[in-house]
Amino acid sequence: MTDEQNVLGMALETCSNDPKTGFERDGCCRPHPADGGRHEICAVVTEEFLEFSKQRGNDLITPRPELNFPGLEPGDRWCLCVGRWLEPEEEGVAPPVVLEATSDAVLEDVMFTTLNEHEFDG
Repeated sequence: MTDEQNVLGMALETCSNDPKTGFERDGCCRPHPADGGRHEICAVVTEEFLEFSKQRGNDLITPRPELNFPGLEPGDRWCLCVGRWLEPEEEGVAPPVVLEATSDAVLEDVMFTTLNEHEFDG
């Protein structure tokens, strides 16, 4: 838990510690001044999303130890860049969003109703 807020206006919850996610690999999808990609949306990745992302040149499946990246499997929770989530959303393949673990900073670029339509139900 952090002192940041989620899109529901409550304390931002941890997205994932296995795999360890977040710009600082602290488990949280929060704003960071050095994070130009804005890894602020906590998503539960799906096979469809992972394939879409790979086809767009962002391979999230293959491990990259030099980047402290384990590679993702369907069902993993991961902090996605705002823009990288909006791309598949426009194409109808956005992964579900864990609202409790998604930073309220996302609301600058994504309407709450859009996030809510993709709320993870699990």
